[in-house]
Amino acid sequence: MVATNITWHQGAFTREEREKELNQKGLTIWFTGLSASGKSTLASALEQHLISLKIAAYRLDGDNIRFGLNKDLGFGPEARTENIRRIAEVAKLFADSTQIAITAFISPYISDRDSARKLHQEANIPFIEIFADAPLSVVEERDPKGLYKKAKAGEIKEFTGISAPYEAPISPEVHIHTDKVTIEEGVQIILDYLGEKGYLPKV
Repeated sequence: MVATNITWHQGAFTREEREKELNQKGLTIWFTGLSASGKSTLASALEQHLISLKIAAYRLDGDNIRFGLNKDLGFGPEARTENIRRIAEVAKLFADSTQIAITAFISPYISDRDSARKLHQEANIPFIEIFADAPLSVVEERDPKGLYKKAKAGEIKEFTGISAPYEAPISPEVHIHTDKVTIEEGVQIILDYLGEKGYLPKV
């Protein structure tokens, strides 16, 4: 049932006022890529680096979210779309508070990622898509959780890259070939982009 008779309550501060007071711009950094592509590792390293610089950032990880907020969702196409819709809304709230929201989800469908982007654009919040790109042969070799092996054995249904599709980004803001750079180099690529765009506070 869709909620009715609800009203949006505006706070005492606009986002622009909060950003000025806190010396930080809110935005969402959206990592996408196959399982074991390195997106979660990059996201975690980026979060750690930003916090070390006293920049408020919080990472929303695909597995972690399914322990709580999205524990009622499966992995079929409709459930995946709802999973991304919910996390896009949460990321937007974090970004609206002037934090840097960092999401690490496979988010396999272009349409779902486009919807997440549109949600942010409508709220005038920067949305940065980062493609953690590695060939299927590489991620299968990494396979830290043994998921590809299980998927090929038929133990996991609708597994992205094996029995379910992954639609690669066409024009992401940042494209990182994780089989060719180190985690440190990948983080620096992202930091360079954020700096060039003026998204990091001046210290």
